[in-house]
Amino acid sequence: MIAPQANAAFVAAMEKVLDIYSRPYDAKRPVVCMDETPRQLIRETREPIAAAPGRPERHDYEYERCGVCNVFLASEPLAGRRLTKVTERRTKLDWAVFLQDIAANYLDAERITLVMDNLNTHTAASLYEAFPPEQAKALWDRFEFVYTPKHGSWLNMAEIEINVMVAQCLDRRIDSIETVRSEVAAWQSRRDNLQARVNWQFTTTDARVKLKRLYPTICE
Repeated sequence: MIAPQANAAFVAAMEKVLDIYSRPYDAKRPVVCMDETPRQLIRETREPIAAAPGRPERHDYEYERCGVCNVFLASEPLAGRRLTKVTERRTKLDWAVFLQDIAANYLDAERITLVMDNLNTHTAASLYEAFPPEQAKALWDRFEFVYTPKHGSWLNMAEIEINVMVAQCLDRRIDSIETVRSEVAAWQSRRDNLQARVNWQFTTTDARVKLKRLYPTICE
């Protein structure tokens, strides 16, 4: 969803993200996009009817809910690699620990630019609630936080990766977190081996033309 009317805050945040996406690859200052998605765990109550020529596999409309899990995903678009983690919950602690995982994957980087949405857990405060202050500050200093604007989740390339992941390995009934972890790990390995990248084309110049209505009118 895009902001429905002129919104200076939206365009300012959007142009910040687009400017970052225009940077050339720099291993010392990698650009990483992060997002997460909840997944409902569902068990079949009846055995599905197998597919046959001219007929897809059929599932009973009844099913059993087995809880939910959360999938974190961080992708480095210019390098064609990503990091995933499946957790039982989506708390401040879970997010803070995932940031630790990201930092550990970029030990040689001077600073990691992290593009993400404005979810209330995605703040430096979460680090201080999860770790001692010295550790929280050291982890925070590894990152430059960049937020997509409200109604601007489409600007996060990690959302594209999540949509691909769901379509390729999670778009069916799965009843256990262990299976989700196995499927996600296999998907990540295959996509990394392919060095699959998001071919991002939308620029600030494009935005100023195609989304001109969102830019405030300058009062003279």
